[in-house]
Amino acid sequence: MAVIHRTTLTPTKLELLTTWLPAQPWYRGTGQQPEPARTGGFRLDDPKGEVGIEFMVVTDTSGDQPVTYQVPFSYRGAPLAGADDALIGTTEHGVLGKRWVYDGAHDPVVVAQLFALVAGEAEPQMQSTSDTPDPSVTARLDASGSTAEVASFTATDSPDGTDILVTTAPDGRELILHVNRVLQAGQHAGGQALGHVTAPAPLPDGTTAPTEFVVVHAHP
Repeated sequence: MAVIHRTTLTPTKLELLTTWLPAQPWYRGTGQQPEPARTGGFRLDDPKGEVGIEFMVVTDTSGDQPVTYQVPFSYRGAPLAGADDALIGTTEHGVLGKRWVYDGAHDPVVVAQLFALVAGEAEPQMQSTSDTPDPSVTARLDASGSTAEVASFTATDSPDGTDILVTTAPDGRELILHVNRVLQAGQHAGGQALGHVTAPAPLPDGTTAPTEFVVVHAHP
């Protein structure tokens, strides 16, 4: 169970994103410093209780039109070996001390729990409340014979988002989890998708609409 501490982060997650977002291939801003604000999200629990997992929704209002992004975070008490390119930054937590903050799409613990969520073996949690399920987040997987155990994965970022190629165990099945980095409230892929993770994304009037955060496809 993830415990949400009411304490400080220095720098804050949004401050870390201000410098990290412009370097990402899917970032839509041009020539201006981002002005991100948190506008949604949810959490997942690490079964071992070691890694914090958050899927944060942020809206950048620095441009002519606001743009909403999804950033999966992982929070660790020590560096993740071989993941320097995925490091968003470090921060000082008022209770836990120094934390290493990573892009969760490249973190094996996050990927394993995201796939478990899709497969119905993990329960989404409220973003800011400890040990409280979030019923607004739904997930499904229509691929029969798949398991929730990830044997290996590779994550590739592009202007269209992040594709996580997952190989499951023990069957060796390959699936692609496409992470929508730019969220358009109400968007749904349809077509040949095998599954999805859907959660609320903000509309311009301040309300929200169910939106596909992750879409699952068979690997060609």
